[in-house]
Amino acid sequence: MFFCHFKHFKVTQITDSFLQNLAKYPLIAHHFEQTDIHAFRQRLIEHMCIVSGGDCVYKGESMFDSHVGLHISQADFDAVVGHLIEALKQQQIGIATRNALLAKLAPMYQEITYY
Repeated sequence: MFFCHFKHFKVTQITDSFLQNLAKYPLIAHHFEQTDIHAFRQRLIEHMCIVSGGDCVYKGESMFDSHVGLHISQADFDAVVGHLIEALKQQQIGIATRNALLAKLAPMYQEITYY
């Protein structure tokens, strides 16, 4: 798989950069006001590991169940993707790998957005 050469720490570093980027963006940060960030971080690391071809176990809810009722718009989704791309760049992930990861995540759009 395209990402399996990454060590677990790389997925963790990407996740941490991503969360730091989101925290600085108030139009997205409000979606996380009632979220246990430590638990969210762990589920996100697991999810990114699985999506990237790792042999992790994801212990979270489905994308649909974890986003239902959050009223995430296309603009919200696009902003989050932008912050993920920035995190990937910050961690020096090449464009081909970034695009491969984004292609794996793109189908989740319909499970996450509700507008």
